[in-house]
Amino acid sequence: QEGEFILLDHLRRVDSHSRTTKLPAQRTMPHYPDDIEYSEKYQDDTYEYRHVILPKAVYKNMRNLVSTRGPTDEAGGRLLTEGEWRGLGVTQSRGWEHYAVHRPEPHILLFRRPLGTDPTTGLVNPVQAAAARETLA
Repeated sequence: QEGEFILLDHLRRVDSHSRTTKLPAQRTMPHYPDDIEYSEKYQDDTYEYRHVILPKAVYKNMRNLVSTRGPTDEAGGRLLTEGEWRGLGVTQSRGWEHYAVHRPEPHILLFRRPLGTDPTTGLVNPVQAAAARETLA
C-alpha cells in the first residue's frame, strides 16, 4: 500500500535523525523522547497520516493497556481506542485512528484519518475529501 511506503520512508528519515550512529554489530536502542513527540502530517490519495513517539514512562503505561483485549491490526498488534490513547496523554484533533503497530518500535503510534476529515468534528466532509484527492492527482 502506498501509505505504508510513505510511512516507512518518513520513519526512516526520522529514525536517521533521532539516533546516534553505532557500529553495525551493535544494536541501536530505541529513541524515547522526554515528552510526547508528534510528527508532521503526511498523506497519500486516501488518508493523512502522522505518528506519535511516546516517552518511556508513557510507553510502559501503554504496555499495561495492550495486555488487555481490544482491537488489533492486520498483523495482530493491539490497537488503542481513542479513549485509551487520549488517556495516555496523546492530544490531537478529532478523527484520528490508531491503525497499526510499528513492530520494531512499538512506542511509536501510527495514526491516520481520511482526507477531508473535519478536525473539529472528526467527520469526513465528502466535498473536502474529493477536493483533497483532486489536489493530489
